Amino acid sequence: MDQLLRVMNFTVSSDGIGAGEDQTLERPFGHVSPERLFSWAGATASWPMRTDPGGSRGLDDYFTRDFAHNIGAEIMGRNKFGPQRGPWQDHDWRGWWGDEPPFHTPVFVMTHHERPSFTLSDTTFHFVAADPVTVLEQAREAAQGKDVRLGGGVTTIREFLDADLVDTMHVAVTQVELGSGLRLWDSPDELLDRFHLEVVPSSSGIAHHLFWRK
Repeated sequence: MDQLLRVMNFTVSSDGIGAGEDQTLERPFGHVSPERLFSWAGATASWPMRTDPGGSRGLDDYFTRDFAHNIGAEIMGRNKFGPQRGPWQDHDWRGWWGDEPPFHTPVFVMTHHERPSFTLSDTTFHFVAADPVTVLEQAREAAQGKDVRLGGGVTTIREFLDADLVDTMHVAVTQVELGSGLRLWDSPDELLDRFHLEVVPSSSGIAHHLFWRK
């Protein structure tokens, strides 16, 4: 069975923006408040950072719960890992997620500036200066037969789409319009030359866009 490269639960605004500009340590999503994009997932019963009982069930919860299903490795861009640019000045920085990252698999961070791998809990981060094809080969080997998740951010997903490496993609489109930022698309119709698309609305107002390769 083929190992798929999957984008899962990636959230954009109604005008296609997945992150703001001017990222800092205090603002991982730049000028965009993450709550404006991700409140749909945080409201679900299966949200991994939930500290109180309850939460919604239904379609949104299904996607939140499915996030780790059959995933053996993750690929992300350097700016999803952290706010530093250029050569690494601070090797003490180990990501936004604390001592228990939510990945539970090997993670391959694409960067022009490599650094030694390290492990937090059951997640090992590898820093790879290579093209998408090479990084995907490494991630597939590490995934040991399971699928690979392409975690983002926007620039990294666009890079893999441009290389025609993405097999399936779930993009949650919110009703929020942001106006400026890092844009995944002007319209999802841009991808219809290569992908089938089904749009499934949720009672939360989210429109779940499901793409799979033609």
